[in-house]
Formats: sequence, structure tokens, C-alpha cells
Amino acid sequence: MTIKERYESILQYFKQANPNPTTELNFTNAFETLVAVILSAQCTDKRVNMVTPALFEAYPTPEAMAAATTEDLLRYISSVSYPNNKARHLQAMAAMLVDEFHSEVPSTMEELTRLPGVGRKTANVIMGVVFHKAAIAVDTHVFRVANRTGLANGKTPLEVEKALTRHIPEEDRYNAHHWLLLHGRYVCKALKPDCMNCGIKDSCKHYNKK
Repeated sequence: MTIKERYESILQYFKQANPNPTTELNFTNAFETLVAVILSAQCTDKRVNMVTPALFEAYPTPEAMAAATTEDLLRYISSVSYPNNKARHLQAMAAMLVDEFHSEVPSTMEELTRLPGVGRKTANVIMGVVFHKAAIAVDTHVFRVANRTGLANGKTPLEVEKALTRHIPEEDRYNAHHWLLLHGRYVCKALKPDCMNCGIKDSCKHYNKK
């Protein structure tokens, strides 16, 4: 199977199985999206969704969050992973939005990655989810699935992102991020991939090595 055939087969399956994928995080606007995605780093979406309703009610705007102390924020997010770091990042991120971006979430990679707590992966999520740009965010699930299936052969998230961007049509990139993430979360798991219930196993490099 050529790399072109592998991409075509896998993308076709996902288009039929899940034509309108979306994030499992809960939010109502760009600022809430940014906060939720920062909190989701190395943490489950389920856990993040448990803490954000109260957090968003208490700090609904960048101005409100910027005025909070890290101790204030920590009380709301103590159950997520790395809460101390994330509390500091949220306060500093909100302050920068107020001071430098007129309290608006920016839309470019360069601007987003200036914000505390925002790396390339988070920036790509925001560009895709909020601004509907053709961005592919590579988290641990996307990284694993892309390498395991043979869609990529990358040693770093950036290498995988470049491979996926090169081969996936622009109009499919936003959906592809969600397709690969959800597939990694529920089927192609890290320790025990559920190959028998995998819809793309016939196109998977790992499965066909068995």
C-alpha cells in the first residue's frame, strides 16, 4: 500500500463513520475554549468539563481572570493535572489578553504561542476550533495513531504535524485532528489497541505487520 492509498483509505473511513467530529470539551466562546484547552494538557476532557462550569461562572472574562490570584484559580482547578502551573498560566494568559490583545483571543500561531501556557498544539486547536483554520494539532493520541498506522513516521509532534499537513487536503485537516484524536482515545489506545474493532485496520501498518 502506498502512502497515498493509506491516506485515502483512512480518510474515507472516517468521513463515513464520523462526518462531523468535534471536541469533547465544553465551552461557549473563544476565551472559554482557550482556558479549557490549556487545562486539558495531560488531563482528560471529562475531568476538565467537571471543573470549568464553576470556573467560567466565577471568571467569565479575561478581565475577571486577570484580576484573580493564582490561589483563587487553584481552588477551582485543583483536581486537574499540574494545577499549580496551570493556575499561574491562566492568570498570566488572561492578563496578556487584556494588556496586549484588547481582551480578544488572537488567531495566529505567532500570537497564540506568546500566551503563557500555550504551545504549538494548543495554538493549533484554537486556530481550528475557534477560527476554523486548516490546522492539525498533534497531541499524544494523534501522535500515536499517525505513527502506528503509518500515516507518519515522526519522532516529534512537529514532524508528525508536517507529515499530516503534507498529505491531508486542507479542507479535511480540522476534522482529521478530531478523527485521529478520538480514534486514539477510544480504539487505538496506547497500551492495548482494540484492533479487532478498528475500522481502519486493513490500512494500518502496525496491524498488517502482525
